[in-house]
Amino acid sequence: MNTTTSKISASSQDYLEAIYELAQKCRLVRSIDIANRLGVSRASVNRAIGVLKEMGLVTQERYSDIALTEKGLEEAAYVTQRHQVLKDFLLHVLGVSEEHAEKDACRMEHVITKETFQKLCAFMEDWNTRQGGIR
Repeated sequence: MNTTTSKISASSQDYLEAIYELAQKCRLVRSIDIANRLGVSRASVNRAIGVLKEMGLVTQERYSDIALTEKGLEEAAYVTQRHQVLKDFLLHVLGVSEEHAEKDACRMEHVITKETFQKLCAFMEDWNTRQGGIR
């Protein structure tokens, strides 16, 4: 996966992840849905969507739904994957509580290097195989 996530701010990554997850659930993503998901104002969402549009990661016609571009979908999937792998590691390997695993994974997903993430994925794959599956 060829991503530029390291060049995207943590806040923008959070918006991409929210759009990605909302689109998987209901297909049509509105700014109010993003605002509710992230606990921010619609004005904040509008500013963030403007930034994401400039980066070529989302599309939105005036007063219409928000959609990820192909590049945005790739970036959002990568952010979501980092979040999930980190959360699984914290929950299942370290035994961190669900609440703390979620919060910490959200913070860590923005700063983990590609090399470290790749090593963590390999570790989790091996660990998961030895444990007979996480879920």
